Amino acid sequence: MSGAYRYVLLDVFTDTALEGNQLAVFPEAPDSSTQDMQRLARELNLSETVFVFASERGGDVRVRIFTPAAELPFAGHPVLGAAIAVGIERGRHEVTLETGAGLVAVTLRDVTERGAYGTMRQPIPSWQPFERSAELLGALGVERSGLPVEVYVNGPRHVYVELDGESAVAALAPDLRALAELGELGVSCFAGAGVRWKTRMFAPALGVPEDPATGSAAGPLAVHLARHGRIAFGEEIEIRQGTEVGRPSLLRARALGSTDAIECVEVGGSAVIVARGEFLLG
Repeated sequence: MSGAYRYVLLDVFTDTALEGNQLAVFPEAPDSSTQDMQRLARELNLSETVFVFASERGGDVRVRIFTPAAELPFAGHPVLGAAIAVGIERGRHEVTLETGAGLVAVTLRDVTERGAYGTMRQPIPSWQPFERSAELLGALGVERSGLPVEVYVNGPRHVYVELDGESAVAALAPDLRALAELGELGVSCFAGAGVRWKTRMFAPALGVPEDPATGSAAGPLAVHLARHGRIAFGEEIEIRQGTEVGRPSLLRARALGSTDAIECVEVGGSAVIVARGEFLLG
């Protein structure tokens, strides 16, 4: 692997630089092996890094997404940030990305040379009870969850635990080693009411001790809340995340349909470009 490889850095799920969730996007990805892309993601050491390739299956571009430790078929803030980076560069207001979980369409508005607001249609998740809920609660240091502890899959796996209030979410001090032993999944802890919710997400087995903003978890959270009657189907919620790691973020999500048939899951937010650079290799 040798040459100069251009990348941009974005802060995602915020319109303010140095907040939100950091993301690196290689708009013209190097012709390299999976191992080399994983090494670049580890070098950057962000929650995720995205490599953009020519389309193969009817999208505008194809993307591959890496955490510092593993490749993901789909993740929310990388898809949103990559779509905004591609949209700005190509002058597009609609961008469809080919991901490992299928095609994801993103609609952009308020596009400038530095940022935009995007709404993505996420894969509709499947769900089931989480079989190791007692171990999970023990690792989190909490006694119970207000809603059933269930795991949702929309590419990544996310398990959801409802706490008694926002202060309980803020006070969490989980045993990250014990959480990592539960496998490659995100643990999303939440509290709130109506349209306002607070979350924290831990994924130590994926190399992410705590994520500032988790787009792939936002859509299933809206589904989870609607399925269990906390919100109405079609109601958009605000999700605030990242304060505890100094990266406040704002996500919006809604699930359309019914308990019997989820028709559409949408997640939206802003992103802003904060830096551009090159890797000089070889």
